[in-house]
Amino acid sequence: MVVSVKQLEKQYGAHRALGGVSLDVEPATLFGLLGQNGAGKTTLIKILLGLVAPTAGEASLLGQPVGTFSARREVGYLPEDHRLPEYHTSTSLLDLYGALQGIPRRERRRRAAELLDILGLAGREKLRIRGYSKGMKQRLGLAQALLHSPRVLFLDEPTDGVDPVGRKEIRDLLLEERRLGVTVFINSHLLGEVEQLCDRVAILRKGKLMVTGTVADLTRQKASWLIAFDRDMPASFRFAGATVEAVEGGNRLRVSLDPADGPGPPQSADAPEGIDRFVAAASASGLRLRHLERERATLEDLYLAIADGGGTP
Repeated sequence: MVVSVKQLEKQYGAHRALGGVSLDVEPATLFGLLGQNGAGKTTLIKILLGLVAPTAGEASLLGQPVGTFSARREVGYLPEDHRLPEYHTSTSLLDLYGALQGIPRRERRRRAAELLDILGLAGREKLRIRGYSKGMKQRLGLAQALLHSPRVLFLDEPTDGVDPVGRKEIRDLLLEERRLGVTVFINSHLLGEVEQLCDRVAILRKGKLMVTGTVADLTRQKASWLIAFDRDMPASFRFAGATVEAVEGGNRLRVSLDPADGPGPPQSADAPEGIDRFVAAASASGLRLRHLERERATLEDLYLAIADGGGTP
């Protein structure tokens, strides 16, 4: 495992920041760490980086106890509120950081030019950082985190302030890093982006790990369908066990089915037979099907349910 945490606790006086968190992260994984402010995300990352000592429990990084010099050399880190010396240019800053990391001069300059090009900063090498936008500074911070080709990346809100084109470039870069075997640990409030990018996620609430798993498992199918016909559904149309409501902002309908009701034998919530019978009944009444898709729960649904009270939708 790249990251292994067992019953990790952290106490700040009377405040318990982490209360027995356990999780594992495998190599070459894009892992999303989610939770409200104060949930314990930053504390967990600081422990993994060796910046804060846990009160109890165990944590290892790349098979070594957290905080060891050899493990930290393999880590790239972009904090949320990073500050870059603004009198530098992008090339002079990366050259300085590369020298501090012991990267040979030719190699660090080659790598810096490569990253600036990938992140859309090529052509701005002579501009001092004080003239950069927030999004440009964010891209440069990511270049700094990647400069020494780390095996593990910890990124706190990596696309904060970045325009849509820049976010796409950063996503593509992180996917390529994963392909090369890098493990990426992302902390972000952009839930749609996490859902699109990450392989696995964990959600913390008040220092407790509420749920962890693959995005596919956590964004499961619902027992509802989005459907559209060639014309409005007649007011007289009825189908036992179905609740039909208009979807705001479009001409589609949401059809929710109770698997215990309706004609025929009871079906499980995952079975498609109920919606097949619904469509057949609508067709018999003269409606022609134009669109049909199964709804899925989103990470936002899950996140909000946990934030509201610790449950799941």
